[in-house]
Amino acid sequence: MRRRTPPPPSPLPQRDGVDPVRVRLPAVDTWATVRDHLVARLAARSEVIDSMLDDGRIVDVEGRPVSRETAYMPGMFVWFHRELPDEEHVPFSVDVVYRDEHLVVADKPHFLATTPRGSHVTETALARLRRQLEIPALGAAHRLDRLTAGLVLFTVRPEERGAYQTLFRDRKVAKEYEAVAPYDPALDLPRTVRSRILKERGVLAAREIDGDPNAETRVELLEHRDGRARYRLTPRTGQTHQLRVHMSTLGVPILGDPLYPVVTDPVAADDFRRPLQLLARVLEFTDPITGRDHRLVSRRVLQAWPSYDEWAE
Repeated sequence: MRRRTPPPPSPLPQRDGVDPVRVRLPAVDTWATVRDHLVARLAARSEVIDSMLDDGRIVDVEGRPVSRETAYMPGMFVWFHRELPDEEHVPFSVDVVYRDEHLVVADKPHFLATTPRGSHVTETALARLRRQLEIPALGAAHRLDRLTAGLVLFTVRPEERGAYQTLFRDRKVAKEYEAVAPYDPALDLPRTVRSRILKERGVLAAREIDGDPNAETRVELLEHRDGRARYRLTPRTGQTHQLRVHMSTLGVPILGDPLYPVVTDPVAADDFRRPLQLLARVLEFTDPITGRDHRLVSRRVLQAWPSYDEWAE
């Protein structure tokens, strides 16, 4: 099998822990200039692109500014820094629970995205850790939902990232979650929930449909009091929103869930009340590089269990 040639290194440094955008011009020779292609391809208005070109903010592989007149060359790479959105600071820390020369395992708080995406760019766990630890090449081996707290594995060396991603792809990482949700004495636990989950692009909530199961979760009751319970959730698969969907299907939706069982109105960006009571508690795996066995445990506590009134206020 022919290996794909890796792209050249960026001539631009990171900014606030965020990589510059890299664009490769298609092999077809359809446009006269680089500008024409960027105007057709990017969401930015033509006057914005012209301003970036005039200011020298779009560069080629040598770091030389691209002008409005630069001829289109199929396969050419260009780089630029996106205009960063105004982001609400997430007032919770990203804690490191393990670090060596190959990997960093961080304890992500609620409300912080794992990696830059959409309107969340610098206020992400990856960008923060790159700045805090001064590791520009740090990369994420997997992701947690923005609303879910807990353990995320990051890689130090780009050339090793694939080995760690393969662990997750091949289900060689044992993951254990904790959730706080209503208590239903009629719910027979433990049990394994299997269903087919569909998450459509542009639709906030996933849904269960007919068909062969693609999602499997072991649900166990840990303890209960005052109509609430702590649950241990052990996913065998990793479908989007899988744990949240399965808990809702059982009739005990996770406290603070804005999507399940019904989609609620969005809250203000600076509203950090009532976080989703879902925590990635444990990651257990054998390091593919060093051979070390790891069992890492989050130090976070789901607030609705010890202090429900404070969580709900």
